[in-house]
Amino acid sequence: MKKAPRIWLKNPLDILTPASPGGDSGAGGGIVVEGGKIAELVAAGNRPENIDETIDCSRHVILPGLVNTHHHFYQTLTRAHPDAINKELFDWLVALYPVWAKAVNRDSFRLATRLALTELLMSGCTTVSDHHYVYPGTIADAMDIQAEEAERLGMRMTLNRGSMDLSEKDGGLPPDSVVQSTDEILKDCDRVISAYHDPSEGSFLQVALAPCSPFSVTTELMNQTAAMAKSCNCRLHTHLGETHDEDAYCIEKFGCRPVDYLEENGWMESRTWLAHGIHFNDDEIRRLGAAGVGVCHCPTSNMVLASGMCRTAELEAAGSPVGLGVDGSASNDSSNLMEGVRHALMINRLKYGSREVTHFDALRWATEGSAACLGRSDIGRIAPGMQADLTFYTLDELRFSGAGDALAALVLCGAHRADKVMIGGKWQVEDGLPHGVDIQKLRAEHGAIARQFAGAIG
Repeated sequence: MKKAPRIWLKNPLDILTPASPGGDSGAGGGIVVEGGKIAELVAAGNRPENIDETIDCSRHVILPGLVNTHHHFYQTLTRAHPDAINKELFDWLVALYPVWAKAVNRDSFRLATRLALTELLMSGCTTVSDHHYVYPGTIADAMDIQAEEAERLGMRMTLNRGSMDLSEKDGGLPPDSVVQSTDEILKDCDRVISAYHDPSEGSFLQVALAPCSPFSVTTELMNQTAAMAKSCNCRLHTHLGETHDEDAYCIEKFGCRPVDYLEENGWMESRTWLAHGIHFNDDEIRRLGAAGVGVCHCPTSNMVLASGMCRTAELEAAGSPVGLGVDGSASNDSSNLMEGVRHALMINRLKYGSREVTHFDALRWATEGSAACLGRSDIGRIAPGMQADLTFYTLDELRFSGAGDALAALVLCGAHRADKVMIGGKWQVEDGLPHGVDIQKLRAEHGAIARQFAGAIG
């Protein structure tokens, strides 16, 4: 077998490593990549041995590949939809569910997935997790489509086999046309796990089971997916604690708050991560932390829908991993995780103070914290033995002129587009453009199908 080349990413402008906060990164001379992994960190002034290829990184700030832990790709079809702007979550959902029921078919879903993945990749994201739960009859193979599109771009992905089995006629929010029966859902969950779940180190596809929310799924489905996830060694994901309306719904329907409902249905364990996690009280945070339940902070969406602020500091102190997600492209209206890092810094400083939340915290949530939410210890950090998932930014734009601290500038000055992205030691973005993607064609095709099905303007 041919020996993998040793690639020296030489002398970066700056680099984020576990040693970075408050001190020297220990890698001022760069990174050696070999066999898809980080083989060596090079101290400033040193030169590694047996190098096959050297790449000058003196213009680049290098971060671990960003990890997005919550999204809804299909919602790229309905950004800034006139029926849904200036609404809170429940009214927003009621307005958009009928639109999604018409807009989502196999062709539109594939283009929505491709567009969202491409946006994320260009922002510096190397691992993605999409929570897909809308299943009109035409897209029973939604997870297969997403697996194909992620492979096409060379990205790692956790396929969230989302689900809804509680429609309007049963007291839920979604229309009948986008939900499935419990048996149908469980059968496909088993199929998707068998086809795609690879828990091994360095895997590119993993599976999580992801009932949508307490107000769109049955208790039976919550119970059975928890049991299936445990038996198949995969993770669990759902929306929880996003709004006070959800609290009221759970109290009325189940006689308890959302976290109690979670625990009663076998979800209070470390394989679980939750989207949003805003409205937890002190006791609930303590219990979630003790169980190791992760929380994906979605700052942009939470601000757009005025849902509230995630208690990130308290959750981390209690023991819960905290990651970052852009959330759906109809409540964020973007799929840019680097922008989400900046938003996370700003909203958390508003809550906790400027001295308590740093750019290192926001970057950690988008990398190491997000990896922990997905149950992955092989990504999210720049250290020997980790997968060579790396994102490279330049400070050449006007927005960065005058910046004194390169890592801080990425967040404070608003970096939004990576110059290069490496995943598993392979270049997937160079000169700001993803390999194998015609951006103009993708924009035209996606825009056309969005106009056809959802009334988009361009």
